[in-house]
Amino acid sequence: MKLAVVYDSKTGNTRQAAEWIAEGMNQVEGAEAKAYSIQEVDEEFVKEAKGIVVGSPSYAATMTPDMHQWLFAATGKLGVAGKLGGAFATEQFTHGGGENVILSILTIEMVKGMLCYSGGGAYGMPVIHLGPVGVNNNVEKHNSMDYYRDTFLIYGNRFAQKAKDIF
Repeated sequence: MKLAVVYDSKTGNTRQAAEWIAEGMNQVEGAEAKAYSIQEVDEEFVKEAKGIVVGSPSYAATMTPDMHQWLFAATGKLGVAGKLGGAFATEQFTHGGGENVILSILTIEMVKGMLCYSGGGAYGMPVIHLGPVGVNNNVEKHNSMDYYRDTFLIYGNRFAQKAKDIF
């Protein structure tokens, strides 16, 4: 079962999070997950994927303009309706708008007919209500994406398991 993680990244942090999510997905038997930047999406792979997780850094407390444009332009031709969808974000500051990024991505996924997944509290700790958010150390030197690695891995694993259950 193919699963895709599609992201926009400006400093490499969102790319790292996407790779961790794909790694977590690939831990589920039968899953084949790959991460792609919006500039290098393998459209055939994504068309065949049963689930797509979309991620963006927080830009003025929402997704980047490039991600917003990609979501509207690409999702129609990729046939996303009926696929499992998810979202994640990175931010430079604690409380930097990551939840808003995720909500805006999930909203577009729902409008495009995707089945949205969050994991919520169904699996216990860590509780990932809407999707994982990582805070990088570009500005907050006490923070680091490495602190959030396990959360992204767990989210990817849970997402792949749910896709396997559904499809």
